[in-house]
Amino acid sequence: MRLALHLKRNGMLGKRGAGESGRREDKAMWKELWQGARGQQQQGQGQPERGECQLGRLTAQEPQYRVQAEAGVTEFWDYNDDQFQCANVAVCRTIIQPRGLLLPSYTNAPKLFYVIQGRGMTGVMCSGCPETYQSSQQSERYREGGQSQRFRDQHQKVRNFRKGDIIALPAGVAHWCYNDGDEELVILAMEDTGNNQNQLDNNPRKFFLAGNPQQQGQQQGQQQRPGQQQQPQRPGQQEQQQRPQYRGEYGSRRGQEQHNAGNVFSGFDSEVLAESFGVDRETARRLQGQDDQRGHIVRVERGLLVLRPSSSQEEQEEQERGGRYQAANGLEETVCSARLIENINDPSRADIYNPRAGRLTSVNGHNLPILNYLRLSAERGVLYRNALMAPHWKINAHSILYATRGEARVQVVDQRGQAVFDGRVREGELLVVPQNYVVAKQAGDEGFEFVAFKTHENAMCNTLAGRTSAIRAIPVDVLANAYGMSRDEARRLKTNRNEAILLEPRSGLQRRA
Repeated sequence: MRLALHLKRNGMLGKRGAGESGRREDKAMWKELWQGARGQQQQGQGQPERGECQLGRLTAQEPQYRVQAEAGVTEFWDYNDDQFQCANVAVCRTIIQPRGLLLPSYTNAPKLFYVIQGRGMTGVMCSGCPETYQSSQQSERYREGGQSQRFRDQHQKVRNFRKGDIIALPAGVAHWCYNDGDEELVILAMEDTGNNQNQLDNNPRKFFLAGNPQQQGQQQGQQQRPGQQQQPQRPGQQEQQQRPQYRGEYGSRRGQEQHNAGNVFSGFDSEVLAESFGVDRETARRLQGQDDQRGHIVRVERGLLVLRPSSSQEEQEEQERGGRYQAANGLEETVCSARLIENINDPSRADIYNPRAGRLTSVNGHNLPILNYLRLSAERGVLYRNALMAPHWKINAHSILYATRGEARVQVVDQRGQAVFDGRVREGELLVVPQNYVVAKQAGDEGFEFVAFKTHENAMCNTLAGRTSAIRAIPVDVLANAYGMSRDEARRLKTNRNEAILLEPRSGLQRRA
């Protein structure tokens, strides 16, 4: 309709060009108008913009911002940084103390979590799903309307998780998390704001269902790990650290500061809430959390009492194995019963293994089907002392790499053949490797372990060295002429490495590492 009106206003509707030249002009005109109409339609629908990837240099970073709460802390990487803007992701690390409860919330984009340390349980609230956890013994009495009533709690499924688990959450699905262990629970989270599930702009947003996030302190600066030397500040870093620390959860894009102002109930009139829930106004005001000073992670003094089955080792292993190698036909899983957790720490489940170099384990749309819906995946890597991960690139995904132990020398090269990163990535640091950028890793003397989030449900890799590499696929004579070498040199270039992607260190490499 808009296209027809545009043609009519410009006197083009009903007119036809004369002869072949007129038909060519008409064809060009229609093509131009159609492309313009499509562009206007997409802009009107608020499609997210792609991140700008004009990156001169990449940097391995620790979190820049901290938000302290009663029973824990959340640390944020600066979403304004160019490499995060390129990948359209936001990353944070949450540390929850024993008996700490991360309050219910949801985000505008899908998320992946990796459990770095500890154990806990989580509840995911899917509207319309049945309350399948029902109490048959625990009950309590309460009075209503002058009569004594008996209440038995029932709620949706509660899931246990442990170190090494990947947890997947769709956009807009609320969840809570509780540390029921004896040590701190440390969780790394990545939000894919460029995902098509996010119909807002690319700013990450977190919507709390409880608490009062604006009351969480606004500490400045970066927390220094024990024994870590003070690092020199990058240009502009001091200015960044003087900004408010809680900015729409991860920090907003330049010039678009957004501050949390409490949970979603705080914006409603208390009478509307009281009427909606059938409670008194005092209870409605408690929902709004305006006087709550505890922050986004609260302490449960006597421990959390929820309904959940006993979690024996056999049940855990069965849950982890379930559906790993089964093709999904739409019947095994529904939205309400979908598996959201997959462990990638178990060495026996490695997808690639070299006894002298290390192992790689992937979780993707094949072994965790919900990732086909989220369009995300993850990879866990363990490199032994001085081992090398051959130069490679991700064909269809950005890679967000986080070092969980040790350190490695990492080199990243762009399309100009220039190294945009050549340095050490150490435990606790994060590096974004854009799609198609070529990267190589060599572990240090203590080895190197990492987890990498990918922005595609089945991220594909191409290598430059090894048995499955692009070089191995090229005929010897093509290599000899391309690189100006003899056929013998080309043959050795192809066949000297028979490993796949994890390469055993050679003596010269060990000395230089």
